[in-house]
Amino acid sequence: MALITFNFESQYLGNAQTVYIIMPDKPREMDAKDFYTGDKKYRVLWLLHGSFDDGSGWLRRTMVETYAREKDLIVVMPSALNSNYVNWNDFGMGFRMGDFLTEELMPAVQAWFPASPRKEDNFIAGDSMGGGGALKYILAHPDKFAAAAMLSSAPTDPAEIDWEGKEDKGMGFRSIANDRFAKMVQNAGGKDAWLASVENGWDRIVEMHEAGTLPKMLFACGQKDRLYPGYKHFEEMCKEKGMDVAFFELPDLAHEWRFWDKALVESLKFFEINEKGFIAF
Repeated sequence: MALITFNFESQYLGNAQTVYIIMPDKPREMDAKDFYTGDKKYRVLWLLHGSFDDGSGWLRRTMVETYAREKDLIVVMPSALNSNYVNWNDFGMGFRMGDFLTEELMPAVQAWFPASPRKEDNFIAGDSMGGGGALKYILAHPDKFAAAAMLSSAPTDPAEIDWEGKEDKGMGFRSIANDRFAKMVQNAGGKDAWLASVENGWDRIVEMHEAGTLPKMLFACGQKDRLYPGYKHFEEMCKEKGMDVAFFELPDLAHEWRFWDKALVESLKFFEINEKGFIAF
């Protein structure tokens, strides 16, 4: 595989960015000139990292390069700080991570690399905070992604949120007493604005299900993950409402890379990226 370190100044993030891109292999039997000047367009996995990490996390801690080689797949791994993949207009010169992926990075990759722009050839996934980001992107832009996989991440039931800050329940639920969640609510414009936004994935999923526009989604969690109770609560709601949403879990694994590596394999199966081959327009 070819690994590209893509450095550029981002308009949406207000600083220089490093994005890691795995590119498909040139077949040994194919002439290099024919391969590099051809018009093949490949499927793309937009792979998001979790909190306290960056775009190199998936490369350093999983076998994503091997999986990409097996599937003849481009994998794009941006860095997002601890932004929760939303816009922070009051941070520095502005850090608009919610817009960066779809409005800047996707056009750049699709124009400069052999990446297919078609919805059916683009998939998004992430671990932990990256899973939350993947959910926000596919809910906000269902026209850009064929499917999404949320690994160790699931929406919180708004009815379970402690809005008065009496306690932080943890376990996949939220409390305004948690400084990070409080900042997310403040950044969104307050409680009502947060509830009406794509950050409230629980209600947005229910609305899209009722409208018949729910995108193809997989949620995954290890049974020893501290977020597992919240994940199961969300799964129960989906099943009660008859939603066409997929779930995957494994015993003996927690909020960790051993689980995310295995869940990535399951995600590629879910995306039905089952064999090598390019997309030819």
